[in-house]
Amino acid sequence: MKENKISILKILCMLVIAALLVLAIYPVVWLILSAFKTQNEFTMNSAFSLPESFAFDNFIKAWTTGNMGTSFVNSLITTFGSMILVVAIVVPVSFAIAKMRFRLRNSINRYIMIGMMVPVQVALIPLFTIYTKLGWTNSRIGLILIYTAYSLPLSVILMTGFFESVPNEMIEAAVIDGCNIYQVLLKIVFPLMTNSIMTVLTLQFMSSWNDLIFSQTLISQPEKQTIQTALIMFNGSYGQVDWGPLFAAMAIAVIPTLVLYLFLSKFMIRGMTAGAVKG
Repeated sequence: MKENKISILKILCMLVIAALLVLAIYPVVWLILSAFKTQNEFTMNSAFSLPESFAFDNFIKAWTTGNMGTSFVNSLITTFGSMILVVAIVVPVSFAIAKMRFRLRNSINRYIMIGMMVPVQVALIPLFTIYTKLGWTNSRIGLILIYTAYSLPLSVILMTGFFESVPNEMIEAAVIDGCNIYQVLLKIVFPLMTNSIMTVLTLQFMSSWNDLIFSQTLISQPEKQTIQTALIMFNGSYGQVDWGPLFAAMAIAVIPTLVLYLFLSKFMIRGMTAGAVKG
């Protein structure tokens, strides 16, 4: 009787997981398939029908006339620039908070945690005013800095959890052997940080690549806009929309995130749980 209950519970869990999997994957599959449809298929056939033929012209039109090529490069520059800057700042800051003892250490940690509670919308107008006075609007460097600033609190908390899980005895042994604080970080701790760094990089990529609110607020020149802002340009006059190239453009914007997550998901899961258990 008990075994029957366990088997039924397993079947129910598998059905729930299968349903969640369909809900998560089906929109992406539908988006990619819709990118190959012609305009007539969108108007004459059902929205959920399969494409009659694969119209690769939609991707060519989205890449050329939709300015997706330039926007794609701009997103790559701002995203990877912020990823490099975040790691360069987060690693030493998190190490100092977790392993070093100095005045205002707890205050700095609390201040960083408060940064996670500030809504983006609250800071938009002050940021736009500051950027306008500094001449940083329509600037890729300006976007890199703001992407970095808004990702620092969460990244520092994640990396601090990892550093706290590193045994102090390992660091003390390295210091006894003659290593200074920089050698301890680079030669002893850094090689153990692969999963945590991959987690920070993945989160930073998704946050920066999918950003719309900052890029649309601070960038007005078409040659400087990012890929998410470029999607808005597919809306025609009087509400007319060329659906094929629009779905192709959305597929171009989504595919890099999917590919990155598929390759780095195992590192991300390990990195998220790295600081769960100390010792």
